[in-house]
Amino acid sequence: MQQDFNNYTPSDHQVWRTLFERQMEQLPLMASKTYVEGIQKVGFVADHIPNFETETNPRLRALTGWEVEPVTGLIPKRDFFELLANQKFPASTWLRTPEQLDYLEEPDMFHDTFGHVPLLAHQPFCDFMSELSKVALRWLDVPEAIEQIGSLYWYTVEFGLIEEENRLKIYGGGILSSIGESTYCLRADVPKIRFDVRALLASPYHIDRFQDHYFVINSFDELYRSVPDIEAVLAEMHFLV
Repeated sequence: MQQDFNNYTPSDHQVWRTLFERQMEQLPLMASKTYVEGIQKVGFVADHIPNFETETNPRLRALTGWEVEPVTGLIPKRDFFELLANQKFPASTWLRTPEQLDYLEEPDMFHDTFGHVPLLAHQPFCDFMSELSKVALRWLDVPEAIEQIGSLYWYTVEFGLIEEENRLKIYGGGILSSIGESTYCLRADVPKIRFDVRALLASPYHIDRFQDHYFVINSFDELYRSVPDIEAVLAEMHFLV
């Protein structure tokens, strides 16, 4: 499908502006430096919704070989992982209404695009997502393993934290696109756990409220290097060794 950029209304662009400006008031101090730099690299600005075809994808292809693939919304797991394995990030094209600024039941374009696309300008993070997705495709016929991979994806790509210069910063797209969770996740009283493959695969998560805890990586290279361990632990858990 296509983004149909010309179908966005002035109200849609105003929603994007409101959300963009609200997040950018706080994220430069709270988000990973790599993410903040990525916003500039992919050309996101407040005054209009990004045009995937003419603005975002040409930049991404030049930076990392990735591109944004427009989708209608949530898609089947096989389709999702096949896109990521082929360096295509699925992004919804619909945008929340002015009445939905603070809560949505499923991801919209602001979450998918603002939350995730800037890190697609960083090769180690891209390599992690594509290689993890190849693992997922090999395990599609084992529902329990796919649920475990889903947990790991949730606590990294969606709700991950990273330590940069001895400070915790946000890189998960689910946090970066949420004004409430951006503040909550960095509070001292919220538990933080060091990145551990076994713990991640076994951690339940919440889709309807803030998380009980968050996992912290040291670098995006650490994520990429963990992929062989992820598959090895899955094989051990499911008695395939």
